[in-house]
Amino acid sequence: MKILRWLIGLILIGLFAYYNFIVYQGPILFKLIQVSLFCSVFVLFRVLFGPSPADRIVAVDILGILIIGLLALLGLHYQADFYMDIALIWALLSFIASLAFAKILEGRSLDD
Repeated sequence: MKILRWLIGLILIGLFAYYNFIVYQGPILFKLIQVSLFCSVFVLFRVLFGPSPADRIVAVDILGILIIGLLALLGLHYQADFYMDIALIWALLSFIASLAFAKILEGRSLDD
């Protein structure tokens, strides 16, 4: 079963890479947005079906990093500064949430 999941994942990645970099002839910025959205799908899979709570927390942290990158790319595309402000706020909140989740996993309360 594990080999089948790996094989399906590799086929999906190969099809996406073929379409995104060979078939699709759009601007490079759109290709980068598609890559970060595609990576987000795999990270969401890990968040939903992670084997342990620590894996899920790491996946949520990675998802936050992907969202920050996506906001930066959208800011470049639309030439709007407020996307960068949202990305900065998201980064700070993601860091605080990671610290809180780590404390909860250790078994301590948030006020310790």
